[in-house]
Amino acid sequence: MSSALELHPLPKSVEPSFDNSTSPQHDSASSKDATTSAAQPPIPAPEPRSKQHIFRERVQLFALFWCLFLAGWNDGSAGPLIPRIQKVYHVGFAVVSLIFVFACVGFIGGAMINVPLTDRLGFGKMITLGSVFQMIAYALQAPAPPFPVFVLSFVINGVGLAIQDAQANGYVASLKNNPETKMGLLHGAYGAGALVAPIVATQFSQLPRWSFHYLASLGVAITNTLILSFVFRLKTQDECLASVGEAAGETSTSEHSTFRQILTTKTVHLLAFFILVYVGVEVTIGGWIVTYIIDVRGGGPSSGYVSAGFFGGLMTGRITLLWLNQKIGERRVLYLYSILAIGLELIVWLVPSLIGDAVAVSLVGLLLGPIYPITMNYAGRVIPRWILTGSIGWIAGFGQAGSAVFPFITGAIASKTGIKALQPLLISMMSLMLVLWALVPGVPRRVD
Repeated sequence: MSSALELHPLPKSVEPSFDNSTSPQHDSASSKDATTSAAQPPIPAPEPRSKQHIFRERVQLFALFWCLFLAGWNDGSAGPLIPRIQKVYHVGFAVVSLIFVFACVGFIGGAMINVPLTDRLGFGKMITLGSVFQMIAYALQAPAPPFPVFVLSFVINGVGLAIQDAQANGYVASLKNNPETKMGLLHGAYGAGALVAPIVATQFSQLPRWSFHYLASLGVAITNTLILSFVFRLKTQDECLASVGEAAGETSTSEHSTFRQILTTKTVHLLAFFILVYVGVEVTIGGWIVTYIIDVRGGGPSSGYVSAGFFGGLMTGRITLLWLNQKIGERRVLYLYSILAIGLELIVWLVPSLIGDAVAVSLVGLLLGPIYPITMNYAGRVIPRWILTGSIGWIAGFGQAGSAVFPFITGAIASKTGIKALQPLLISMMSLMLVLWALVPGVPRRVD
């Protein structure tokens, strides 16, 4: 096993153990104190999977797909609305980029509280709580409040997004039956939301009541909360997994040992930084490409559809390229996708063609699409099961910060040099992605 994955042993119970056959995972489980054990009866062992189990799993997956659809909707809305927000609030590139900064604060906050709160509340309560945060944020944004309030609402939204993203990815990664395909479909749903949102947002951006786009977002968020609460019924992850005939996703450990193992696992942090840059690339393209097309290529009011083309490519790549990922190998194919995407960004930068740029941007989305689910599948194979959900939560939450940091940097630079700086920035970020992926160790056999 790679030294990058060397883990500190889990702390054993202070009470003496009388069963010498207990596995390491069960040793870690015994660290729960007697009070907690009495309050939470053990999860019954899952039965052999039946048609009813499969049906329940599909219902659960639909709920998670809708949750990621809303995440994609949120990220896909920014691009077409940014030019209108600048006009309404009379702000430049740097100031309007504050929405990304405050979203970043929310993402990091959500990632930080996810692990300890999940230990206390459980999967079902946490993912539903995250959806409630989004409802509050959209309710604040819909009436177009003063700019400081509008910006602060992105903190609340970021917390909700980070929690839901962490919980959904962790749950799917814990499934043992064909998780690669399910992860691809999960993030295909994200791409679908990000495809639909720019189409809707482009229409609202041309209306007097432009902020009513967030009323539509609120409607999607309300349905998300209702579906999550009905399907998962505020239950723990192990209870939800048992209901679909799956073994427990991870052995229960104390909060301290879970956090310590996550923080001392080098691969977790390498994957987190990789996802940070990847998500930064993805949201920077979706958020700023419309402004680039309007200012540099002379596009008209319908330029928002270029952003829809990018996210449409993102959705298509996550679903249709699953066979290619398996044929070439997920680790190798990621290098291929990144190199080709860099080549297409060079075309967008150097070829002054409005239609050509729109097509190239869509193809960039197609190639970047599979990278996120590939990374999550990799994490599911390499990270020990008893810290998997917490680790993926940290990776996803930390990565979400990239959706704020890099678009803000782009806006700050554009305020001085113009939005023409977008393409060289994207190429630099994609090159950094390649370097970080090369640093991630090859996949050893995961210890469960």
